[in-house]
Amino acid sequence: MMHNIIAFIITLCAAILWLRIINFFAHKKWISSGLSRKIIHIGTGPIFIICWLLFDNQINARFLAVLIPLAITLQFFMVGAGIIKDESAVKAMSRTGDRKEILRGPLYYGIIFVCLTIIFWHDTPIGITALMLMCGGDGIADILGRRYGKIKIPWNQQKSWVGSICMFIGGWILTVLIFWIYLLANNFSGVILNYLFPISIIALGCTIVESLPLKDIDNITITIAAVILGYLFL
Repeated sequence: MMHNIIAFIITLCAAILWLRIINFFAHKKWISSGLSRKIIHIGTGPIFIICWLLFDNQINARFLAVLIPLAITLQFFMVGAGIIKDESAVKAMSRTGDRKEILRGPLYYGIIFVCLTIIFWHDTPIGITALMLMCGGDGIADILGRRYGKIKIPWNQQKSWVGSICMFIGGWILTVLIFWIYLLANNFSGVILNYLFPISIIALGCTIVESLPLKDIDNITITIAAVILGYLFL
């Protein structure tokens, strides 16, 4: 139990440090609120998932680990609902400075992390794949798609071909990177080459889903698609 408590403390400190650094940058206006929102989106997930390796295989490990995203998600809710005041968090996690925006994408992000941690943990690559495609793919697609996406997708004028390509590449790279780390830690079996084709298929499916005209629920739809495809191909 003490091992998992130490792992919990390390993970909590890493998560808080990451969020506070990005919040500080946004508050100082060194980066825009839109960019900080996506940096948090991209970086928080891999930090959590790498820290999962610090925990052992006891039954209580996942429930101890899930307290961290649960606490952060509750904070998101309270800031978005106006229960607590945190201007730096609002600037870092909203596009326009409206705290209520946190009750959509960022809150869904946190809820998904809580659910997938409990359901999958690091016992299977399915949950990790879904989380990494949500973090890396969707996050990078938004950053580069908004900046360079001049040619729009015919079925969704809010999304671009550049964004979709970045969704696939970004999600694929981040997923492969985390798989490689887990293989080095002997948490998964096999070699990385065995996972490249399944990851590619799942990333492609999630890219198609992300391109659909479904506003503000990308985090949910991408995750559901990744889990379904994960059961089929992993």
